[in-house]
Amino acid sequence: MTSPFKSPPDRLARNSVGLAHIVFFVVAAAAPLTAVVGATPAAFAFGNGAGVPGAFVLAGILYLVFSVGFTAMSRHVGGAGAFYTYITQGIGKPAGVGGALMALLTYSSVQIAIYALFGVFVSGAVASFVNLPWWIWAFAALVAVHLCGQRNIAFSGRILGVCMIAEIAILLLLDVAIVFSGGGPEGFTATSFSPSTVFSPGLGVALVFVVGSFIGFEATAIFSEEAECPEKTIPRATYLAVLLITLFYAFSTWTVVQFYGPSKVQETASAGLDTFYFAASDAVLGAWSSRVMNVLLITSLFACVLSFHNTLNRYFFALGREGLALNMLGKVHSRHGSPYVAGMLQTASAAVMLIAFVLAGADPYTVVFSWMSALAVIGILAVQALVSVAVVCFFRKVATSYSIWTTTIAPILGLAGILGALALVIMNLSLLSGSESLIVKSFPILVALAGLVGAAFAVRIKSARPDLYASLGRAFE
Repeated sequence: MTSPFKSPPDRLARNSVGLAHIVFFVVAAAAPLTAVVGATPAAFAFGNGAGVPGAFVLAGILYLVFSVGFTAMSRHVGGAGAFYTYITQGIGKPAGVGGALMALLTYSSVQIAIYALFGVFVSGAVASFVNLPWWIWAFAALVAVHLCGQRNIAFSGRILGVCMIAEIAILLLLDVAIVFSGGGPEGFTATSFSPSTVFSPGLGVALVFVVGSFIGFEATAIFSEEAECPEKTIPRATYLAVLLITLFYAFSTWTVVQFYGPSKVQETASAGLDTFYFAASDAVLGAWSSRVMNVLLITSLFACVLSFHNTLNRYFFALGREGLALNMLGKVHSRHGSPYVAGMLQTASAAVMLIAFVLAGADPYTVVFSWMSALAVIGILAVQALVSVAVVCFFRKVATSYSIWTTTIAPILGLAGILGALALVIMNLSLLSGSESLIVKSFPILVALAGLVGAAFAVRIKSARPDLYASLGRAFE
């Protein structure tokens, strides 16, 4: 029997994912439960307090503006290469290869961070039954993720859909329960969205955590080759994903502000980052909700790492098909239409990095998770800045019917916002990573070096293999 996803040996399975699947991938990568329960308490404690919901709205507006040019360009530039293809077509081949290495560094970092956090949570959850080190569970997750990634993309999409719905459901249940209970000691207020609260001292620190919660939304373009009607599906999925993430995060953080009270929320978060949401859940829903939330935190992390695994697979696949890496990386599974060889390399590279941290005796939370998350935030903002420049450059070379807002103004505004966010992250790097290490302080340099190495590699190809250089960025046309 012929598989409905059977593909040519160098093409991913076409028409295998629709709008819902892609949105599941993107929202799962954002890990709503992990982002809200894990990241926002620090934003409340060290940032602008009751203004955190407004900070999410600001970040959402920034990424909606960024998406204007990004999605317009997606109608002209497709394929699994995503940011690599965008930057290559817009700025040039050296910048494109440099951007690809920066993206690989970014997604690899966030994946390792999530594996470590997964290991920590599972180890703690089963400690009363079996006492195993965190890395055992991290490697168990790595194997499971690899097996899922070898299947057709729709298989992973279904898993992500179930996980995402479950984690959103428990948070919405808490949110709705707070609303129906009448809020907290100060009743209901909209002060979290007032300019005086949002733009109070600490906004910059809050944005460091808030912007990091959006990592992964840009992955919509990576699945364009496998999407149904990509010229319509990708833009819709991008806007829908950004809106869902923004509204959900803003609403969830607003309700917890109502529970504790705007005047007390910052003090409460500072007193207990790890119990901030669980205490609210216990009080409103009962002790059972915290236990469920703990379990769903684990499934949230699995969904997140599975999403990034699929993203990384397609970057390795893109580089293989372009001839920038081993050609065999550009092969797809004859039955599932998945980049299975790229998946093997991706899993192996993740395993090597995890082994290195384990042998070094690195703490899974304060070092592996915190450091790799900080590196990932810097990397993704740097790549997004390059994409904004690429959009402007691309539409200056290609005649279209788009307005100047779409081709120039929105991308420039997006670039300004992203560069501002990048500056805030770098200035608050020690807070984001929880470390004053010189290694952490060198992360911006490391990201820049990755880009420069990629660009230098492309220039070398230009002189050594001009035929290959001439074809760069065209394998996805």
